[in-house]
Amino acid sequence: MDDFSGPDLISDLPQSIIETILIQLPIRDAVRTSILSRKWRYKWSTITQLVFDEKCYPNCHDREAVQKNVVEFITRLLFLHQGPIHKFQIVNTSLQNCSAINQWILFLSRNDIKDLDLELAEGGEFFRMPSCFFGCEKLTRLELSRCELDPPVSFKGFSCLKSLNLHQVLISPEAIESLISSCPLLESLSLSYFDCLALTVCAPNLKYLCLEGEFKEICLVDTPLLVELSVAMYMTDDVAEHMEQSSTCNFVKFLGGNDLGRLAIMYNNLETIEMYQVSFEDMKEILVVLRLITSSPNLKELHISGSSNISAATYAAGFEFWEKECPSDSILSQLKVVKLTEMSGVPHEIEFIKFLLGCSPALETMSIIPSMYDLECQLKMLVELMKFRRASTKAEIYFIRGD
Repeated sequence: MDDFSGPDLISDLPQSIIETILIQLPIRDAVRTSILSRKWRYKWSTITQLVFDEKCYPNCHDREAVQKNVVEFITRLLFLHQGPIHKFQIVNTSLQNCSAINQWILFLSRNDIKDLDLELAEGGEFFRMPSCFFGCEKLTRLELSRCELDPPVSFKGFSCLKSLNLHQVLISPEAIESLISSCPLLESLSLSYFDCLALTVCAPNLKYLCLEGEFKEICLVDTPLLVELSVAMYMTDDVAEHMEQSSTCNFVKFLGGNDLGRLAIMYNNLETIEMYQVSFEDMKEILVVLRLITSSPNLKELHISGSSNISAATYAAGFEFWEKECPSDSILSQLKVVKLTEMSGVPHEIEFIKFLLGCSPALETMSIIPSMYDLECQLKMLVELMKFRRASTKAEIYFIRGD
């Protein structure tokens, strides 16, 4: 019989290449390579990226048993690990709050963690990040879900942080504003399912901003480099009542204060804008949207979702508003794609569409999804749209009817 034994080419590869191979495997499989041979016993122990996802969970319906198994696995793995850990992720799992996470965070804070992603499952208590977490000075990316943050007074921010994603995180308004402003390199910010009533965003290097939650107001300060902006401001009944009493709308302070005059800053880098729950019954809110898009000369994509459930406008204005605020020489020279959803057909929505069609010479597609289901109302809206002049000869309008 021929002897097929020969040199072990894979085992003799440089450690950096072996690590590249190992990090492509599910973490349990990477650890199992230790049984291949004596050479491979500790190859896995120096990998710098540790990802614990659904693939590392045993196939078992007993949630408590699964939780115990995973906690023991992660704890033992960290105990045997050698060298720095640059990336640590717990994602798409059923792991809930447990005391062992404190030890994991402490271990990571001492091992040069740069990318931390901790997503805990629904149902358990929120995990309170320990004080040692705020000492992770080399963090460049942070994503937390169902956690609680209470920065100590001595905390000076994450000087290297470029990406911050917080989902269902408990933190005071003052603390989140301080955290954002104390991360000088921050480029990407995503806050979702927040119940903060007011938020000021001050981040001079910010390029990508996504906000979703029950905000009363959002104020952008010193954010000139924005490339993509997505904002969804949902209101609870309490907040909505406060808004009616104070005669202010969702987005009035969005651009940096109560003054709705021309903006002092041009968003020259802003290419994509998404704004949800915009009331076209409130002229102040419409004006904020107009100010933002006309101050973004390189805007390419615009997504607007209307809000047909908001009560009558608190600040009435006639159609002369459009002649005053949208002069005939207005131009959105780079705008190519417009998507309008939840359009109820109120007069100022129609005027807004008319404005976009008339000042967008590069427009390629505009899709409109109405919120009303009455066929007669839809046809009336469609007929009205067909009358409008289009600055772009190649613009196509898609009117997408609901069932």
